[in-house]
Amino acid sequence: MPANHDLSRRTLLQAAGAAGLGSLLNGQARAQAGEPAQALPAAASALGTITEPARQVPIAADCDVCVVGGSATGVFAAVAAARLGARVALLELNGFFGGVATASLVSLWHSTEDMNNEQQIIAGLTTEVFERLDRRNALTVVKGKRTYYAMNTEELKIELDELVTEAGVRPFLHTMFVAPVVEDGRMVAAVIEDKTGRRAIRAKQFIDATGDADVVARMGLPVYQRESVQPPTMCVILRGLDAIAKKHPGFNVHRAIFDTQYAQALPPGFAWGRAVPGGNDEYMLAGTRVFNANCADADELTAATIEGRRQVRMVCDLLRENFMDGKGSPLVTLPAKLGIRETRHARCLHTLTQEELLSGQRFPDAIGNGTYPVDIHNARGGGITFRYLEKAPFYQIPYASLVPQGSHNVLIAGRSIDADEGAFGAVRVMINCNQTGQAAGVAAWLALDSEKPIAQIDTARLREILKRQGAAIV
Repeated sequence: MPANHDLSRRTLLQAAGAAGLGSLLNGQARAQAGEPAQALPAAASALGTITEPARQVPIAADCDVCVVGGSATGVFAAVAAARLGARVALLELNGFFGGVATASLVSLWHSTEDMNNEQQIIAGLTTEVFERLDRRNALTVVKGKRTYYAMNTEELKIELDELVTEAGVRPFLHTMFVAPVVEDGRMVAAVIEDKTGRRAIRAKQFIDATGDADVVARMGLPVYQRESVQPPTMCVILRGLDAIAKKHPGFNVHRAIFDTQYAQALPPGFAWGRAVPGGNDEYMLAGTRVFNANCADADELTAATIEGRRQVRMVCDLLRENFMDGKGSPLVTLPAKLGIRETRHARCLHTLTQEELLSGQRFPDAIGNGTYPVDIHNARGGGITFRYLEKAPFYQIPYASLVPQGSHNVLIAGRSIDADEGAFGAVRVMINCNQTGQAAGVAAWLALDSEKPIAQIDTARLREILKRQGAAIV
């Protein structure tokens, strides 16, 4: 990374404190030199430790299914289980649901049809949300060789509230998952922290929709993380790009932000974006990249978030000083959270591979389908790798890739499912993760109904119930 784009040591130390970030910055320097960043284990603090006295933790809810993580994936898991009659609790750290789609401003969900545009292969709660947003003029259907769906993310926040409320799910917003309570190898409660204090939610089944496999990892079940993960992006909503284009013919924001003729240019990367539905010359831009960041580590997540916002300011300064006569600001909205592509994965009963995906391998326990290509953002610099389906009009995601090894009653959903680098590059996008959420919700209910461990449920019945819920089961 060029020197003028490095994380500023002085700025970050002032922002977060020298004691907390000194070892982190040393690790980042090594990573920028081609060595993997090193972080201290959570239990090995250079500042020592304290001992907490034992305490009695009150039970805040007693339910059938507890979903940890309120992204669209988590919401769909909770709603799917609740619509089958389960008592469901849903935990989310933010004050709203939606995850990357809302907190990170990533407003585009990809095609629901096969590569030939002949068969609908994605439906269920995803298309229900499309219909609900469309009734509020909060959805733009982008037609072309492939059809895409651009959403107004603020309307999506409220619509997800409605889904959760209508299904009778017990929501816990502004709530952090702290630890699992395990008895005889089964998770029996989730310890949480919220404004009320430390509490617990007792449940029979749990779904880890944290995106970072936090529940699975803290359960002590096997997880893994690749040495090089795809870099996160700080998105932004900008105003006035149409006005700039009228004044500067040939202007293209995706090219301009990397153009080295401008002092504020970002390091080589990849940019995309979409106009905000219902907006007035407002545009969601995804063009920043934060390299060498392990966002499953608290200190590195903090540093990466600050760096992402610094890069957004560079974009805004570039536009203002070179295309807006030095006046005004193009900045409308910053996201609540960095857009994270990859951290930990659960080691599950099946690792989905790129070969299976590109060949369109069919699985008897398939719970989702997709066409989004292998899409790997370079972890060390510019560029992006795309690989498209080679032998089939769509690929499938098996239920076995949602079942952590050794788990009795904890499922994984979302981007932490088990997949190799290539397969993950495709299944990581939200329209695919959504399906894993709905499937995990149904599977959790089915495990309760059949009184079987999650690894032993009848997957034919799982697929049939998903079909009855409107999912595309093929």
